[in-house]
Amino acid sequence: MSEIIKEITPLTPYDCFTIFAREKTFFDFPIHYHNEFELNFILNGRGVKRVVGDHAQEIEDIELVLVGSNIPHGWITHNYKFDNEKDKITEVTIQFHNDLFEARFLQRNQLHFIKSLLEKSQKGISFSSEIAFALKDRILTLANKTGFDSVLELLSILHDLSTSRNIQLLSNATFSDNTVSYNSRRLEKVFEFLRKNYNKDITLADVSKLADMTEVSFSRFIKKRTGKTFIDSLNEIRLGYATRLLIDSSETIAEIAYKCGFNNISYFNRLFRKKKNLTPKEFRENYAGSRTFI
Repeated sequence: MSEIIKEITPLTPYDCFTIFAREKTFFDFPIHYHNEFELNFILNGRGVKRVVGDHAQEIEDIELVLVGSNIPHGWITHNYKFDNEKDKITEVTIQFHNDLFEARFLQRNQLHFIKSLLEKSQKGISFSSEIAFALKDRILTLANKTGFDSVLELLSILHDLSTSRNIQLLSNATFSDNTVSYNSRRLEKVFEFLRKNYNKDITLADVSKLADMTEVSFSRFIKKRTGKTFIDSLNEIRLGYATRLLIDSSETIAEIAYKCGFNNISYFNRLFRKKKNLTPKEFRENYAGSRTFI
């Protein structure tokens, strides 16, 4: 199995961000992660496969994705075919420090949307083709700007992204090891319990008692706050840990399923395929072998 490497980016402590713009016909960088945030724009990339955390998807002609700090990610040549010069892929990668925007600065009302955007990026965000086309020229010409003007333009681009619609969150929160805030002490307490005991038998009665609510009330409460049922939430956490083990260990799929609290291997396989659109074996193969990435 291929190791997920930690990339040391060329960004220095004295820079705000770095930007790479190039044309290419294939991807040759392995799945990797780094401390910096990354905004990646791809043009003419139909057939390329994107991997962010535990999510894999074949992309269309245009692609714009924001990846949070330390999230494994990569782009695979996959079904992309190069026939002539006009089919070359254009790629622009912008990396900026995870502390570029100081926490107290982001608390200001005017920065609310950017703060939310950066928090969501810890799952990876795929933006719609409409917003990608709308920002295309500004992203392609960002490298031509210098000094303070370039910083202002990056901030403006991030603001436009933060107010855009039809975004897709990519990776499971458990996979990326980021705690999601639900603005509820009861839910925070419950989810902390689920993350610590996901491999055990957990019932609705257990978590309802922990939240000091009836089972009916808690079921309604968690559905309203998260959009998911208790079982869906528990399964998402278990699948997050399972995907980590599929990448980081050589244990069998059955061993991983049982270790993550699934007592029925058939159910685990069905659920995994339903949530990830591929089998556990196929998911593991996405991270293995001699694939090419950006």
